[in-house]
Amino acid sequence: MRRLPNFVLLRAFEATARLNSFTRAAEELHLTQSAISHQVRELEDYFGRRLLVRRNRTVETTPEGLRLQQNLSRVFDVVEAACNEVSLAPTAQVLAVHSAPSFAAKWLGPRLPEFMRDNPDITIRLSSGATPIDLSRDREVDVAISYGYAVERPGVVTLPMGAERIAPMCSPSLLQSDCKPRELIKRLTLIDSQLSGITWSDWFVNNDMSLPNTARPSFDRAALVISAAVDGMGVALETTRLAERELSRGDLVILGDDEFVKLSHETHFFSSREDEGNVEKVKRFRLWLLKAAGLENASLPD
Repeated sequence: MRRLPNFVLLRAFEATARLNSFTRAAEELHLTQSAISHQVRELEDYFGRRLLVRRNRTVETTPEGLRLQQNLSRVFDVVEAACNEVSLAPTAQVLAVHSAPSFAAKWLGPRLPEFMRDNPDITIRLSSGATPIDLSRDREVDVAISYGYAVERPGVVTLPMGAERIAPMCSPSLLQSDCKPRELIKRLTLIDSQLSGITWSDWFVNNDMSLPNTARPSFDRAALVISAAVDGMGVALETTRLAERELSRGDLVILGDDEFVKLSHETHFFSSREDEGNVEKVKRFRLWLLKAAGLENASLPD
C-alpha cells in the first residue's frame, strides 16, 4: 500500500506553488481561496514543515516546497498525458517510440510531421535515451530505434536501418584553398565521437595515414559532435545521415569527398516485438520508417 498524502492536498499545493498565488490556484481548481489555503496548511501539517512562505499578495516556496512542486508538476504532466490517451477517439492509437537522442533530434523529428499527416489516427509518444532499451522488459514502449547496437532478446526482432556513410565533416570556413585535404586534416582539430562505430584510428588506417598525436575534444552524442563541427571547432567523423540538414544548407562540407576512402557502418537499428509485428500502428510506422530511410524492400528477419 502506498503511503501518500491525500491527492487533493497535493493538487492544491502544486497549483499554488506553480502560480505563486492562492487566488490563481483557486481559480484554476474552481475552489475558494480559503479552501486552497486550508488544504495547503493540512499538507504542511502532514509533512511537519513549511512548504510556502505567505506574503501580502503572493506566496513563495521554501527549498523543500520548491523540490516538491517541481517533482509533482512532472508527475502531474505524466498523469495528464495518460488520461488524454484514454480520452482519445475509439479509433485512435498511441504509438510509444523510444529513440536514440541524436537520431530523434536530427533525423526522425523533422520527418514525423509527414507521418502524423498521413496517419492522423496514430498519436506518437516519443522518448529518447542513449542506452538501447530491452523491449522484452519495457512494455510501455512499442518500438525502439537504437544507436550503435540493439538489445537482442528472444521475441524481439531487430532490423538494421542500412549502412550509413561515416565521413569527416567540417565547416567550410576551415577549408584552405592552398592546402590539400590530406595535409589539412592533419592540421585541424579532430573531434571524437565516443559512440561511433568508426573511430579516427580506423579512419586513418583505412586511408593509409598516421593519426596525429594531438589532443582531441570528445562528445558522447553525435548531435553534439555535429554541432561542434558547425561551430568551427574542428572535423567531425560521424554519420552523414544525422548531418543531412547541415550538409544541404552548406553549414558542413565533407572534407576530401573525392580523395579519401569512403567508409560505411550499420549505425541505427529498428526493434519491435515479434508478436506485435502485425499490430496496425507498429506495422504502419515500420513501413513508413523504412521507406523514409530508403529501405522499402527490407523485410524483418525470420
